Amino acid sequence: MMRQAWGKTEGDEVHHLAHHCMDVAAVFAALLELPVFRDRLETAAEASLTEADCQRLSALVFLHDIGKLHPGFQAKGWPPGSWRGPTEGHLKEGLAFLLLAVPRPEHPFHGTTREIMKWGEAVESLFLAVIAHHGRPVETPSAPMLADWRVVPHYDWRAEAAVMCEALHRWFAAAFESDGRPLPCNPRFHHAVAGLAALADWIGSDTRFFPFSQPFDLSHDTAAHDAAREAVATIGLDPGPVATIPAPSFSGLTGFLEPNPAQAVVGDVGPEARLLILEAETGSGKTEAALWRFTQLLAAGSVSGLYFAVPTRAAARQLHRRVKEAMCRVFGEGAPEAVLAIPGMLRSGDFEGQRLPHWQVKWEDDSISPARRWAAEHATRFLAAPVAVGTVDQAMLAGLQVKHAHLRGSALDRSLLVIDEVHASDAYMTEVLAKLLDGHLDTGGYAMLMSATLGSRARVRWTGESPPGLGTARTTPYPAVWVQGESGPRAAADAGRTKAVHPETVPTMDPEETGRLAVTAAERGARVLVIRNTVDKAVETWRAVRASGGGSLLMQAAGSPALHHARFAVEDRALLDQTVEEALAPSKDREPRGCIVIGTQTLEQSLDIDADLLITDLCPVDVLLQRIGRLHRHEIRTRPADFETARALVMLPEEGLDRLADPPGFENGLGGWKEDGGFNGIYTDLAALELTRRLILQNPVWRIPEMNRLLVEGATHPDCINALLAEKGGAWEQYDREHGGARMAEAMVAKLCALDRGVPFDDQLRFPDSDERIMTRLGEGGAILDLDLPPTGPFGQRVTRIALPAHWSQGLTGEDQVGVTLDDPGLVLSVSDRRFRYSVEGLERIST
Repeated sequence: MMRQAWGKTEGDEVHHLAHHCMDVAAVFAALLELPVFRDRLETAAEASLTEADCQRLSALVFLHDIGKLHPGFQAKGWPPGSWRGPTEGHLKEGLAFLLLAVPRPEHPFHGTTREIMKWGEAVESLFLAVIAHHGRPVETPSAPMLADWRVVPHYDWRAEAAVMCEALHRWFAAAFESDGRPLPCNPRFHHAVAGLAALADWIGSDTRFFPFSQPFDLSHDTAAHDAAREAVATIGLDPGPVATIPAPSFSGLTGFLEPNPAQAVVGDVGPEARLLILEAETGSGKTEAALWRFTQLLAAGSVSGLYFAVPTRAAARQLHRRVKEAMCRVFGEGAPEAVLAIPGMLRSGDFEGQRLPHWQVKWEDDSISPARRWAAEHATRFLAAPVAVGTVDQAMLAGLQVKHAHLRGSALDRSLLVIDEVHASDAYMTEVLAKLLDGHLDTGGYAMLMSATLGSRARVRWTGESPPGLGTARTTPYPAVWVQGESGPRAAADAGRTKAVHPETVPTMDPEETGRLAVTAAERGARVLVIRNTVDKAVETWRAVRASGGGSLLMQAAGSPALHHARFAVEDRALLDQTVEEALAPSKDREPRGCIVIGTQTLEQSLDIDADLLITDLCPVDVLLQRIGRLHRHEIRTRPADFETARALVMLPEEGLDRLADPPGFENGLGGWKEDGGFNGIYTDLAALELTRRLILQNPVWRIPEMNRLLVEGATHPDCINALLAEKGGAWEQYDREHGGARMAEAMVAKLCALDRGVPFDDQLRFPDSDERIMTRLGEGGAILDLDLPPTGPFGQRVTRIALPAHWSQGLTGEDQVGVTLDDPGLVLSVSDRRFRYSVEGLERIST
């Protein structure tokens, strides 16, 4: 018996190739029926699309797996011994199949391909976009041949090709009925088609929506279209009834009576504005302003999704809860579940998922179809969620030359992209985000950037304005809303609350002295937040507190003193995030008790935590203001005696900053020289650090937000930087030249790595061989260790995954075998030629 071509197979089940190709094409067509997706594609094309255009695009998508006709591919589903040649893939084979069809009259697709070529010169580029549905562009075969395309006794690929050809003409008849106009040649359009085709392939391959069927049935197209519409609705790509609900009032969204001035300005901006930048102090309700903007755009039909990007996982977890609650207030029982977009996590709304074999996921509840949580089940699909909250890295993956960038980009384009704390971007991140934002806006997308401390030097990269002089920069209104296309900001009066902060310098960064200061304050009832610039100093400070007898004052996790930084397993990070929130919750009802929370930059942004005293290392002023934002954040509770006034103790290098200008100057994250040569570091702008130090000495009281512009411009404006360098001269000027060169190098690397949707698709055929070479944040692309037979971690729960820092990952692939042994304290992980200890202190490398 002759075998029919299969498109999907699992065990004894088989799905005919034509059926699978139709499933995917039907999903693509269903996406084009959705107004927002259609708008984005037409914006990219710079032309409206006719129904004939849509049929032709769907027909090209139908051909995405045509290479599976190859007997070398089909043999993967045959019994052993049925094929003696090599097994093959189906992507380059698909390209070769159609390229060879054009000049060869005997080829089953000869006539069809010649008809398709009449659709215009864009056809070849569009098919390259479609054939890239596995996430990477496919290079055109240099010498395509029909090697091993032979007929075997039980499989005739020519006959199966004829079946595919008949199905194509029957199911997409309108595509072939008239010559019509050529398909658009705009490169952005081709990139958008690539993303939608990849998204359609992911959905069309899900057996929950498209069960297997064999033998070939010429009426399958009707069932495929019905299933496709149901799939996009179930997943939430079609917002359905949610989009018909009128935009809520601010009180309906938040529970508050009236918006503050900055929120009100955001609420007054209409849907014609694609980009907003909101500058307002920490704790002023920027999150609520962004959510209000989203509900307004959703009700206007301008967007059909939301991705809320924050700098850290801890911030994402906390924000996820707030967004989830807001969606429930607005949409009630039909509210879209907010997905927590953190790799390794499975959370949608209130529910956790558990991974099962064969890519399956078991969810905690069975109240709804698991297929509704399709976007939450895989990190590649996060941006396809109706509402998602995650790190900025997930958005950046749509703007880099990495696998599935096009899928992520097309899923993101229909959403409002919110980027919180945008000032935190370094040169590399800024360039990648700028490219991403350009592509998002040029395709008709909407974005909102937010910051409490965005200096003019950073802001002009987003607004496109000319850099203002120092006087103008200092007098620019604050808070303010910047609207794309407008010449200046829309001023917003401050919310009426002024926080007076008393910063004090401490001339040491010694962990023991830092710990002593924290213990003294905590013993007097203060809740103390300690933020160190590096993990090593955070751990040393934590140890110093324990050694001094202050262990009971430290934040407790699962009955053990704990600290907070990035080198913890996924499961333990979630536990520690929750523990921080509980320890520093802004609640007036909690029992007054001193405590100490020690951590790193993971604690400084987007967290609604409230400390009585802040102890922090010196850092640039914009970062310092973020850290101060966790201090006396709310007025809802009584402070302990002697802590009624907000105080920030800023730890400085004992010998000052001058020695950091000369190689190999570096201390606790400050400076950039490396001992082995080169330039690297955390806070590398020495001039900005020195100006921040002087601002602390010159201004014993910081009145926030009244002084925000004065402070930020005073340490970041080029005029201030240049004046300081002229004063310092010598080594400082040389250091600044090195620093500027390093930033330029980072930006150049970003330009090389970024995905430029304005470049013709067939000019970007070669993504780098390994995604590990392209990082969302330069220097953070460490290997991920997956732990088989998950061991019990130091906090009593199973741990499955730990990320290594980049500088510990050299030579590792991420697929290395991990050996796990018990040790006191914690676990020892053996990977390749290196060993690590994992304990309540986090992950540390063991010298060998």
